[in-house]
Amino acid sequence: MTISNDTSFELVRDADFLIFDEARGLALLGDNPTNDFLFTVSLHYHEAPVYAPKQNKLLFSQITPSGFLPQYSIDLGKDPLTISEYATSPPLYAANGATFHEGYIYWAVSGGNNSVFDPPREQHPGIYKTEPGTGNTECILNNYFGYYLNSPNDIIVDRNGHVWFTDPDYGWFSGLTDTAPQQSPATYRFNPNTGALNVVEQTLELPNGIGFSPDGKTLYISDSGSASSTILQQYGSIAATFDNWNITGPRSIFAFDVIDGVYLTGKRVIYKAQSLAPDGMKVAKNGYVLAATGSGVDILDSYGTYIARIQTNFTVNNFGWAGEDYRQIWMTGVGGIGRAVLDLPGQGN
Repeated sequence: MTISNDTSFELVRDADFLIFDEARGLALLGDNPTNDFLFTVSLHYHEAPVYAPKQNKLLFSQITPSGFLPQYSIDLGKDPLTISEYATSPPLYAANGATFHEGYIYWAVSGGNNSVFDPPREQHPGIYKTEPGTGNTECILNNYFGYYLNSPNDIIVDRNGHVWFTDPDYGWFSGLTDTAPQQSPATYRFNPNTGALNVVEQTLELPNGIGFSPDGKTLYISDSGSASSTILQQYGSIAATFDNWNITGPRSIFAFDVIDGVYLTGKRVIYKAQSLAPDGMKVAKNGYVLAATGSGVDILDSYGTYIARIQTNFTVNNFGWAGEDYRQIWMTGVGGIGRAVLDLPGQGN
């Protein structure tokens, strides 16, 4: 039988999982893997899934230029599961990435909206911190020496409490902010204790997902520069679509060595996405690197070898681990929310 070349993987479209490394792929599936489509949601991006363990809730956001303010919440202790609105105080607009650290949720907020405050003033993109039980929220950073951040996209807090985040231009491309980018895309490290903000990486075209290896010695950052748009304040924000998708542009994951917990060196590419571009990204407890790449979640080893894919019937933008043992992988995206359970626990959020 002759099968023609087909990058769509149409012949296996209905499979829950795709295995590319038989031994390791079957091992991570475990004895009883599940992959369930749980909720139909709007055809907008759904991002920033984050687990609040004390509340046993998964929170996530909806990204839309119309200024939708509430986050969403799924109480994992209830049966049946339902989605409800979750409001922070003040509200947050267009949270794109999130992580949980020492009782607080840290958000990478990519949008700006003048309806957040009364009297109206623009909420600028930045890094925000929420106590999940009360929803009380504060902005801890929104500028680099007076220049506003572009649109923070993803975020991780290291063992020293330093906040690392990516800052591409997607808030402007997607119509989420009225202020054009004032700086080139970059990845930053912020020390909340001292206020020090350092640029740690500035060579990726559009840095996106970010995550640490379990030992903290390697930082992974994805570059999704294959999808970009025009940056001219006088033209206004232009919502990016995949009409301007450039398959030859950056759609890869890079690894960096972390020196003394503060400095990056040894940049190397480890993976080029098979489908679309790597968006949300996290690292499992065993060191495997996972990335949302549209058709589902790709699972790689630390060298970028493709082991398996969790396949979905909706476009996945982001994902996060949840549950008492962090074995539930919740996937959020365009039109759907799904959950997979594998023998692949996360480090937490």
